[in-house]
Amino acid sequence: MASWVKSLIRISTFEVETLQKRLAEVATRRTHVEMKISTLDAELALEIARAAQEPAFSFDLTAYKRGWTQRREQCVSELELIAHEEAGIRDSLNGAFEELKKFEHVAETTRLSKMAAELKRESAAMDEAALRLRFAG
Repeated sequence: MASWVKSLIRISTFEVETLQKRLAEVATRRTHVEMKISTLDAELALEIARAAQEPAFSFDLTAYKRGWTQRREQCVSELELIAHEEAGIRDSLNGAFEELKKFEHVAETTRLSKMAAELKRESAAMDEAALRLRFAG
């Protein structure tokens, strides 16, 4: 295999691996934000239950809900940004993977062409040797 093909494959493999790592990091961030939203929802449910049992807390519940709404909306916005980033990385990863496959295909085609040419040369040499033996005998 030509060194330039090996270099292209190495570079493409590195790009694919780098994008896979970025995708994993983004997925981890997404999971953390999703967990934060779940925690906020659980905390709200807890505050509602507490206010239902203790009427004095019901006055604070309205203010708590406003703060909760703002924090949750902020998390949802962050989650939407992460989703867009994740989609972009997935697109880039698909493109990089396709490029890698093209380079690997070129390398394999080149290898098979060289092998076919070598077999053709060997076959021609054997035919020539057979002809010499036939006419020499």
